[in-house]
Amino acid sequence: MIQPPIRCRWIMLAILLPLAMWRFSWGAEENVTVTPLSETEHERCLTVLREGLKSEEFWPAMHAAEVLTLAGQQAEVVAALRDRLPVESNDQRRCGLARELARAGDDSALPVLWQILKTPQSIGRVHAAESLYKLGAKPQDNSLTEALAQTENQQLRLMAAAALARQGSADAFQVLRAALRSDDRLARNTACFALARLGDASDLPALRQHFEIETDPLARANLINALACLGDATGRAALAKSLASDNPGIRAAAAEHVGHARAMEYCPTLLKLLDDTALDVRIRAAQSLIAFSLPPVNWRPQ
Repeated sequence: MIQPPIRCRWIMLAILLPLAMWRFSWGAEENVTVTPLSETEHERCLTVLREGLKSEEFWPAMHAAEVLTLAGQQAEVVAALRDRLPVESNDQRRCGLARELARAGDDSALPVLWQILKTPQSIGRVHAAESLYKLGAKPQDNSLTEALAQTENQQLRLMAAAALARQGSADAFQVLRAALRSDDRLARNTACFALARLGDASDLPALRQHFEIETDPLARANLINALACLGDATGRAALAKSLASDNPGIRAAAAEHVGHARAMEYCPTLLKLLDDTALDVRIRAAQSLIAFSLPPVNWRPQ
């Protein structure tokens, strides 16, 4: 191969080295790097995800679809799910199927979410709002705003707030932060879930205050996840205990949020969790390992 002149080589090195290091800004202005998986580790993750996608456990299967899309396997997801949506009668599950089809690039599934959100008698309205939040879907009408304005269904209101906050709505952020400061544990849990990805350092005092006094294990785990994602060192360290919890739900959520927090020091633990007894834990561990190998996604409105 013909080598460029020495001066050109230095210029090329100056340009390419920063790109090779793949440094990005995340959380509390923390510099992070991309950590590629070995071929063996990558294939191991894909095996976990493909087994999950075929599982009869519905929501873990949807989580596996989510991560396969993250890993660039959109065609597999669409092929596995497209024939299931037309015959599914449960609106909550229809939301899961539509969300993952849309995430994988099938935009024809997106109207299902808006229709369910606008159907007052549907049991899937909260799931629809949550799915629109996760997809970062831009509002097509006033249905999210109306869901935010109503007060009969608090969970619907908060998930609509999350979806609108991701689009930059100051009013929606105010609703989420009020819930974070409230005495309603369920509302706080939902606010933690949303603000873990959307919040900033201004949310840390409220999260730390609740963390100091919270006794419920699940609520405490939610606080840990949000704190870690927003750059709090105590929350990041506490992820270790969550990853070793006897509760598979806590383990799964921690395995997912390790990736959101870019806490790469937990990679050895995540590799072990690929053999966890709980399917969703295995899937979420694979998710974070794959996420570490890719540039982080900033959910915060720009």
